[in-house]
Amino acid sequence: MTENAQQQPTAPSTELPTQYAPADVEGPLYESWVERGYFGADAKSDKPAYTIVIPPPNVTGSLHLGHAFQHTLMDALTRRKRMQGFESLWLPGMDHAGIATQNKVEQQLAEEGKSRQDLGREAFVERVWQWKEEYGGRILGQMRRLGDGVDWDRERFTMDEGLSKAVQTIFKKLYEDELIYRAERIINWCPRCLTAISDIEVEYQEDDGELVSIRYGEGEETLVVATTRAETMLGDTAVAVHPDDERYRHLVGKHIKLPLTDRTIPVVADTHVDPEFGTGAVKVTPAHDPNDFAIGQRHGLESITVMDERAVITVHGPFAGLDRFEARSTIVAALRSQGRIVAEKRPYVHSVGHCSRCGTTVEPRLSMQWWVKVGPLAKAAGDAVRDGRVRIHPEDMSKRYFDWVDNMHDWCISRQLWWGHRIPVWYGPEGEVVCVGPDEEPPGTEAEGWKQDTDVLDTWFSSGLWPFSTLGWPEQTADLRKFYPTDVLLTGHDIIFFWVARMMMFGLYAMDGEVPFKTIALTGLVRDERGKKMSKSFGNVVDPLDWMDKYGSDAVRFTLARGANPGTDVPIGEDWVQASRNFANKIWNATRFALMNGATVQGPLPDASEMSATDRWILSRLNKTVAEVDAFYDDFQFAKLSDALYHFAWDEVFDWYVELSKTTFQAGGRGAEVSRRVLGEVLDVTLKLLHPVVPFVTDTLWTTLTGGESVVIAGWPADSGFRDEAAEREIESLQSVITEVRRFRADQGLQPGQRVPARLTLDGTALAPHEAAIRQLLRLQPEGDAFAATATLPVAGATVALDLSGTIDVAAERKRLAKDLAAAEKEKAQATAKLGNEAFLAKAPDNVVDKIRTRLAKADEDIARIQAQLDRLPQA
Repeated sequence: MTENAQQQPTAPSTELPTQYAPADVEGPLYESWVERGYFGADAKSDKPAYTIVIPPPNVTGSLHLGHAFQHTLMDALTRRKRMQGFESLWLPGMDHAGIATQNKVEQQLAEEGKSRQDLGREAFVERVWQWKEEYGGRILGQMRRLGDGVDWDRERFTMDEGLSKAVQTIFKKLYEDELIYRAERIINWCPRCLTAISDIEVEYQEDDGELVSIRYGEGEETLVVATTRAETMLGDTAVAVHPDDERYRHLVGKHIKLPLTDRTIPVVADTHVDPEFGTGAVKVTPAHDPNDFAIGQRHGLESITVMDERAVITVHGPFAGLDRFEARSTIVAALRSQGRIVAEKRPYVHSVGHCSRCGTTVEPRLSMQWWVKVGPLAKAAGDAVRDGRVRIHPEDMSKRYFDWVDNMHDWCISRQLWWGHRIPVWYGPEGEVVCVGPDEEPPGTEAEGWKQDTDVLDTWFSSGLWPFSTLGWPEQTADLRKFYPTDVLLTGHDIIFFWVARMMMFGLYAMDGEVPFKTIALTGLVRDERGKKMSKSFGNVVDPLDWMDKYGSDAVRFTLARGANPGTDVPIGEDWVQASRNFANKIWNATRFALMNGATVQGPLPDASEMSATDRWILSRLNKTVAEVDAFYDDFQFAKLSDALYHFAWDEVFDWYVELSKTTFQAGGRGAEVSRRVLGEVLDVTLKLLHPVVPFVTDTLWTTLTGGESVVIAGWPADSGFRDEAAEREIESLQSVITEVRRFRADQGLQPGQRVPARLTLDGTALAPHEAAIRQLLRLQPEGDAFAATATLPVAGATVALDLSGTIDVAAERKRLAKDLAAAEKEKAQATAKLGNEAFLAKAPDNVVDKIRTRLAKADEDIARIQAQLDRLPQA
């Protein structure tokens, strides 16, 4: 069925500690994998390539459950492909995280009473590099704790020399192709971070504000406009109305007085205005609103900036120097005193944008910035999915992708920071603009009047190059030829806009139409056990390292994988991790039992003719599980494959086959020899199937069982095609007998180990060869001379007669069950009466009615169960 390893196994050990201690195993085992080079990928190999690049975590970050979730799935994919014979590369790295990292160092400087301006740009950047070396990248060590099988020799950083060269190269290429340009437009500005941020870095939330209606103009030439941002009126350069609005047609083209200023502004007609909304007239502030900017462009309006970079008012004496929020209330008060406030609404709940990095309210601001013209790039990114070159999984996530790439606005890529890739453009003394590539010299010196642009590039610009820049582009390296395009991008659906679309655009552009990855596998987000978003403010954030310390990394990984349904969020609670720890212990104990009883992988499997039905059953189920797991992997159904492995390993192998084998082992002879080899085979394959998700415990057990070097480099199991439906039916019948009798024993209050005389009638059924196993598993002793059947159970064509006269007081048991039956019937009567009362149903809330229906269903179940127990008891 499968090769035991890629190397010649040594004699296996039968020694395992009585208990599995993850803390003693995981760290040393992981380092041994790395030292042996298991995770290294060879670009010169003749094996087919399989490549995944890790979504680069921020250099400021630490491992959270979201990382642990996605890393577990990526590791499972690459470990399986490695076992399947692929040259499997999982490439790690980190993102320089411009704003986040700069903020960290600025906070550090503030504690010293300094600012970045005190240091100057060059010294500040050097300080950030020092911080990165000292504090950055702790997540990399935490990835080792989780068991990430990444190629550490290929670790990359978005600001290392090679990636910086890639950034400069693609910037110049885009610039020369007129896909990068500089223009003054409205951008999202963070007054705290003091930089532009992109649309997708703005988080909207419902805030309490105010809506004030202000009368502009004098006499008959007046208009009323409503605004939530009264402070921006100082920059108004028009009032706009719809061209078909009869109310204001007489004012179009005229100038009216702008309150609190000595200016007059025109009334313009523009189809952007909705005449049905509010008064049908809107104030136009081109320098502080994107829609107003567009109106201003159409009508040739002046743009007046009224705030500085910190959102402090800079114009009109009485208000100059006020913060925007102070100015808002002061200006409203001034307008009120002049009788220009027509209406006020407080609180007025509306959607307000906040900086995703620091939470500050974002300010739309007119600013000169660098932009990517995304039209042709976004079209190519959409076409690659539409024509099937790239598959999005699950498919229903494609709509979100198309909604974004088909409606993408030009991308503002410049940031007013010091940490990051500096824009490679120089400005000359005569207004010259020169873009400089990575191998080119600047056009002149500062002494000669040349200055480099002070801005840096958006972090997503460099991470958008990640699939090919990490493989050596723009050089045509062996890595690039072997491992590009990558196979799978596995990431959360929440960063389709941030990262996935950027990589698609840049990959297709830089690599001459070759896609950056063949499949985009989108996951959900990790939530708490109640499905609630994890947040520090909710107090439900979990550090996965705490759970790893307590339960082991395998337990955390298995819990995350079992919740991983494509594209849907993943609830997780500590109880589930504890259950996964129990599963790891179950694997350990079952393998230990097998080793103690001589289970072996040595030699070929015996012929099926020598095997018992139990042996043939488990091998048939094993092969079906192999096929099932392969199909689930290929469809990224991690939850289903984990669940299939859990139930096969725990229920079928450990709870049934191992238990049924005990009888065979006790009997000895050739049958025991065959079962030992079958058990060895089943464990060998099961451990391999489990390994990609739970790598530590499986490698420890597999090497002990087989004597092989490591399951990391063992061959992936193949479905041999062996099926035995007759054996499966036979063992299903056996399971039915054992399950039914166990249930009856429990109903009668018998202890699990309590032995009961029994007569088994198995002749003429497929169960005849299993009498010894049935008696052993059910604690049924021979019937004896004084046997008197007090309960008879017909199951699966067989009959099990039990003599309970010496084990239970039948009269007392009947009395107890009769009391329970009466209580259940009373409960049913009460519930039925309420549900039959029309007046009650008309008044009761739905949740109350549902509870009563649930009580009725439970009462019916109890009555049926108790009556069945009474029927089985002998007459007292």
